[in-house]
This record gives sequence, structure tokens and C-alpha cells, in this order.
Amino acid sequence: MNKFIVAIAGVGASLSMLAQADVPYVEQQKLHDIAAAPSADRIERDIQTLVNFGTRHTLSETKSDSRGIGAARRWIFEEFERISQACGGCLEVYYSSDVISGTTRIPDPTEVVSVVAIQRGKTDPNRYVMMSGDIDSRVSDVMDATSDAPGANDNASGLAGTLEAARVLTQYEFNGSIVYAALAGEEQGLFGGRILAAQAQEEGWRLHAVLNNDMIGNIAGINGVVNNTTARIFAEGTRMNETADEATLRRFTGGEVDSPSRNLARYIDWIADRYITNLDTMVIYRLDRFRRGGHHRPFNDLGYPGVRIMETNEHYDRQHQDLRNEDGRHYGDTIDYVDFDYAAKLTALNAVSLASMAWAPAPPTGVEISGAVSPDTTLTWDAPRTEEDDNIRGYKVYWRYTDQPQWQFSKEFGKVTEATLENVVIDNYFFGVASINNEGIESPVVFPGPAGTFEID
Repeated sequence: MNKFIVAIAGVGASLSMLAQADVPYVEQQKLHDIAAAPSADRIERDIQTLVNFGTRHTLSETKSDSRGIGAARRWIFEEFERISQACGGCLEVYYSSDVISGTTRIPDPTEVVSVVAIQRGKTDPNRYVMMSGDIDSRVSDVMDATSDAPGANDNASGLAGTLEAARVLTQYEFNGSIVYAALAGEEQGLFGGRILAAQAQEEGWRLHAVLNNDMIGNIAGINGVVNNTTARIFAEGTRMNETADEATLRRFTGGEVDSPSRNLARYIDWIADRYITNLDTMVIYRLDRFRRGGHHRPFNDLGYPGVRIMETNEHYDRQHQDLRNEDGRHYGDTIDYVDFDYAAKLTALNAVSLASMAWAPAPPTGVEISGAVSPDTTLTWDAPRTEEDDNIRGYKVYWRYTDQPQWQFSKEFGKVTEATLENVVIDNYFFGVASINNEGIESPVVFPGPAGTFEID
């Protein structure tokens, strides 16, 4: 008899949950148009231009017009200016720089100069999403600033993708701002990212997403796998700057796998499933590759949500290597090993993700949850900022079983600041809230409490 009663109760809970499930997301034609727009030919042209500078080492020549990192960054600046000219001056282009010295890889005073272009949002310009690629390149000796270091895949591919995303997205207007960043000094210590992250913090940017693209053009791995249908998204868990009190709260409420970076990665994975043909993204619960790093990390260090997007199958003979052939084996990062169609596909993933977030309202703030020793779960959040109010149709509550990687269930609510899920027990699921604009475009999901917030102090 007891077993029969338990079974009926379980069915009742399942039916209640299904009754609250939402209608499916309606795909946006303009996001499909953006997905189809990136050009493999233009990306190839840009990679070739960057390769032609010979080396882009951080410590390389800065005065020459044809060789070294100085010539490269001036060309990037001019290219952003050309893109801006084509959209009626819609980009603010500037150099982000500081003098670095006294480090292992930059011992003498050196100006590390990145190039940044900002496409201002029309209604909420201090809300930002960012795509970045790296300017600099290297060979086997990280201090060798004179040898040819073409850096075709690492990382002319990510930088070319950033330029191409700017060409595509500047044909549209958005509510929030989009930043296109060509970051310098990555190989010498992530200095370009550190400098720009510090600027974002000092100026109070509401920076909700950093999409760092580092190597998006290789499809043939050193493991023998050739695959142009997958990509990786690396996303850290617990915030680097989590306080002791926040860690204690997280121990009892969860959030280890629901940092804003993780939910940003889920969002990009969700975009890939809907808008990018023949691409399966793998969300990896790690800051970066094992004991390695990339230019999203300086932003993560300050608490900003950020991920690394890159190829699935790396070929280590083509990374950080002197140009040479040994026993019939090629070493070096040359352009003949870059797959431009694949780079265009990952560029499309970035462009659609940026567009979707910039059109959507900001992720909800002040999200909290309650429901201990109750059959129901209640979530609350702040009312939208004044500048966002006209862009919001409502909010959607998401939930999933605690061992599931993606959100499974959802229910849309109106323009409210509280929602209750009846007979959905708080202990059995993880929960979050997304904002929805008038066209149905959603923000990333925000996990309740400090562990999940996209806003930082």
C-alpha cells in the first residue's frame, strides 16, 4: 500500500511541474541572418594580413610600417575605423595601454597596447558584452621577439573573428553596448586583458559577458581527430573574488556549477543548438585548459562573467613553435593549417550570442529564492532599471534537476518581481531567472544569490 501511495504522489508532482512548463522559445529570424553573415573569405584575408607582419611578439618592432606588433596594432585600429565608417561612425575606437616592466616576460619598460572598439547601445549604453581576440604571437622561446612568428591560428584566427563580428553586428542597433577588443600581451602574461579589465572596473562598466576567442581555426588535432562540427566553451565555477560569507551561503544553497560564467556558457551552448548549423558546443567546467590560461581570466579575476571559446582538437606542433620541419614533421603556426570555414562558424556563434544578449534586457538583479520545508518554491528579483523598462516583456523562471547540465523546465511570468512554482520542491532542483524582451529574446539565466549574480560591486 505504501509503495502505491508514493507512486501516485510522484505522478502528481510530475504533472504539476509539466503543467507549469512554458511554450517553446520562438527563434528569431534576425539572429539566423546574423548567423549566416560571417565570411570565411574576409576572415582569411584578415589572418593573412596579420601573418604578413612577420611577428606580433609583444616585445617586437613598433616603428616599422610592415613588421612587428606596432604595425599590426595600427592596422587593426585602421580596420576598426573602416568598419565604423561603413556604419556611419557607430564605433568608438581607441587604444587601451599601460607600461609594464619588471616581470619575468617583460623585464624592461614596454608599452602594452590593445585596440578597443565600442558599439554603444541605444537604451542602456553602460551595459556591455565583449568579444576578444589576441594580437600577439610567439615561437618556442617566449622571449624571442625577432624570429618569424606568424601566429595564424594562435591567435590571428580569434582576432580576425572579432573584426568580422564587428562588420556583421554594426549593421544593427542594440539596446546594450558591444565591445570588440584586440588584446595585446597575452603570451607575456595576459596584460592587455588586465589593463582593459581594470578600466572596466574603474569606469563602472556593467560587463555581463566576455567571450574570449583564442584559437578558433584548427580542426585537425594532434590526436589524429579531424572535426569541424564541435567547439569548446571553458567556464570557471566559483568566482575568484567570492567572500568567506558567500562561500558559507553557497555551501548550503548551491551555486558551485551556476556561476555567471557557467550560465553564460550554457547560454552560448543554447544559442549554438538553435542558430549555428552543424555545431555542437562542449561546455567544460574549468577556467581554461588544464593548468593553462587565456585572456578571459583577468576579467574573471575581478568577478566579471567570462568564457573561452575555441576549437576542440588542438595541434601542439602548431602552437608556440619555431618554424621548421623535422623528420617530415611540420612545426609552426602557419596559415595553411587554418580552416577558414570553421573560423567563420565560430565567429557566427559569437556574433549571435552577442546580438542576443545586447538585444535582450539585462540579466535580472537581486535574485533570491525561498521554499525550505514547503511544497512550493518562490523566486524574487529587483524591478528593472528605468532605461530597461520599455524593453522588458516579462521574466522566465528556469529549473533543472541538480545533476543536469542544461536548464530543463521553464515558466514565463509577466512584468513582475516575484514568481511561485507550486509543488516544485526547492530541494530537488536548481533554479534561475531570465529577462525577456518584447520580441521574446532572453538574457542569460541568473542563479539566486551572490553565487549567480551577473552584477558586481
